[in-house]
Amino acid sequence: MIESGMKPKKKPGTRTGKGYSASTNASPRVREDGQRLTAKRLERITFDPARMGGKPCIRDLRVTVGTIVGLLAAGHSKAKVLQLYPYLEPEDIDAALTYAAWRAEERELPLQHA
Repeated sequence: MIESGMKPKKKPGTRTGKGYSASTNASPRVREDGQRLTAKRLERITFDPARMGGKPCIRDLRVTVGTIVGLLAAGHSKAKVLQLYPYLEPEDIDAALTYAAWRAEERELPLQHA
């Protein structure tokens, strides 16, 4: 069921216009028992250079992972975030936290010049 003003859900893990979902590029390292759950959550994270400056967003919406994590870090409850953004689903918040935790563990190493 789609409420007015909401975009229909796209098939997870598929390319959507110029953007792409995190599941097409991301391969987070997790324990075997959590691998499918993590991959499923990351399917909700999308990237599009033409949307929100290419920042990771929730389901092609104009809500960034940083916005969600920032609200939670500021002390807002999940219920409050869902109240502020009624088109989000509880799983979207879980996906934002999963993505943020994965990125926090990533390290970027400089390329060595030959």
